[in-house]
Amino acid sequence: MEKEFKVNNFDLLRIFAATQVVLAHGVAHLGIAKPGWWPIVDAFPGVPIFFAISGFLISASFERSSSLANYLRNRFLRIYPALWCCVLLTVVVAACFGFSFFNAQALLWIPTQLVGLIYTPGFLRSFGFGSYNGSLWTIPIELQFYLLLPIAYLVSRSETRRTLLIGLAFVAFVIAGYLFARVTPPLGELESEPLAHKLLRYSFIPHIYLFLAGMLLQRWHVQRSKWIAGKGPLWLAAFLVFHFALPYSPATYIIGTLLLGVATVSIAFTAPKVSSLVLRGNDISYGVYIYHGLIINLLLERHIHGHAGHLVLVVVLTFIAGFASWRFVERPFLKRKRQTIHPADAARA
Repeated sequence: MEKEFKVNNFDLLRIFAATQVVLAHGVAHLGIAKPGWWPIVDAFPGVPIFFAISGFLISASFERSSSLANYLRNRFLRIYPALWCCVLLTVVVAACFGFSFFNAQALLWIPTQLVGLIYTPGFLRSFGFGSYNGSLWTIPIELQFYLLLPIAYLVSRSETRRTLLIGLAFVAFVIAGYLFARVTPPLGELESEPLAHKLLRYSFIPHIYLFLAGMLLQRWHVQRSKWIAGKGPLWLAAFLVFHFALPYSPATYIIGTLLLGVATVSIAFTAPKVSSLVLRGNDISYGVYIYHGLIINLLLERHIHGHAGHLVLVVVLTFIAGFASWRFVERPFLKRKRQTIHPADAARA
């Protein structure tokens, strides 16, 4: 793939998004008062950033894959080894606090978690903040994206028609996302959620418009566009003005997350060497994301909460866990990924 695509800041942006999620969950679950600058943190929700980046990179990964089997194998290696380690470590930590896994619920729960069907069983409802790892809810959604993406490419062999069909799907799911936002309040405002809403929330339907937006931006080669590449500060400013000038509504949420997605891609191709200079090839974002919920629960079980310093502790421990996950689990397995059509252009996705 061309040089413009290979050199980007996506790894750094994913760490930024993961850190936002860590901070938001830490403040909420550790009972820490939000500081005056907190609206800036709320302005950059990490999950929509992840979904837009995922659409951009995973569609590129599929396009350069030598086969569907190769694409699925590479996706498997990216998600599952680290997820398995996280789930098994959760079992060990919860067992240390007296939770028994010798019951019928656990016999079903453990294998379903290992395949990515994330939920919290009844016997773990009192562990930590009531969810064994609240950060994992996006895993099944990402897996749905991975499985649905090839369909978008297989329905047509014409590149122009394929892009048109993806665009039509994008419009349809923008409408679906808007309708979902109208009938369901934000997750943080829910004390309990009807089962039908919960099933829909954890499906691809309300979220895939962001993934499709990333796909379209990738297929339009925006890394070469004079309107996107190098214009990160302008898109960021436009997003912030929109976010703070307009009150929340279902419409402003949808438009705002799409604008954030475009700003994210633009920043990825603005001073694109920053990520490699800072991270030096270490992509710890996935580990940071999947382990922070467990670390928060560990602190809560130890009755460590309520102080701003505890949030700092969560961040530090989470980054250590993220680096360990990358160094000892993710990177070794990613080295097993099979070469693609363009191996010299392989970008981590």
